[in-house]
Amino acid sequence: MKLGRILAAAGLVVALACGSAMATPSTQIWIPSTDVKGFKDIHIDIDNFARFASKATAGTNMYNIGLSAGVLPFENIKLEVGVDFLKQDIEVYDNHPFYFNAKLGTPEDAFGIKGLPAFAIGAYNLGTYDKPENALSTRQNIAYGLVAKTLPVVGRLSVGGYYGSERALATGFNPKNNNSGIMASWDRSMPEINDKLWLAVDYMSGNNMNGEISVGGSWTFNKNVSLIVGAVFFNPFYSPSGAGDLPGGKPALTTQLDISF
Repeated sequence: MKLGRILAAAGLVVALACGSAMATPSTQIWIPSTDVKGFKDIHIDIDNFARFASKATAGTNMYNIGLSAGVLPFENIKLEVGVDFLKQDIEVYDNHPFYFNAKLGTPEDAFGIKGLPAFAIGAYNLGTYDKPENALSTRQNIAYGLVAKTLPVVGRLSVGGYYGSERALATGFNPKNNNSGIMASWDRSMPEINDKLWLAVDYMSGNNMNGEISVGGSWTFNKNVSLIVGAVFFNPFYSPSGAGDLPGGKPALTTQLDISF
């Protein structure tokens, strides 16, 4: 009986180390952007993350439906709030699938100040489950700050940092000091090819289940519907302190359908 419990616990650790919960505000491919929804703008996001590998250690596939809305009637200061329903084939997480997020930001050139960068602060992966005695938590509670500037020809560059719950972001071989890091991204619309095309690359450091590099693009079908297709490579610079699976799991293909009202 004891051996069975040990094996079950080991299997759970592997699953949790490879799983990741991303309850998202307005994003690039993976990380938040400085974009904030305007007043009464309502968005539904249908996101899918499917692993390229089928091995048991590849990590779980993730399916997310999110609802978010802009709630401040101001031009220069915007606030969005959102809730996500996330499933990722890990029972302890799937029993508590709701996550919340919020973001406050200002656009570029806000308040009539020409050349002023965009700023955003927010929090996401605000889960509802926390059991310290089981070492399990969906409350990653990732708080972040970002600044972004659009440069001629180059596109928009964004950089910032984040800090989250040490316990919720811990992995089997990284139980401490992996709950903070940097966020950075480049994105650009591509009118040289088509006005409907947008490309992006983003990066999130940290030897936890959210660390990654993503590449992808979006196609805008009309003013209400767009689709992102990309690839997420989790922790590409990961150097484990011991043997173990890659936090976040193997690379995943993502599709993200955005419907706005």
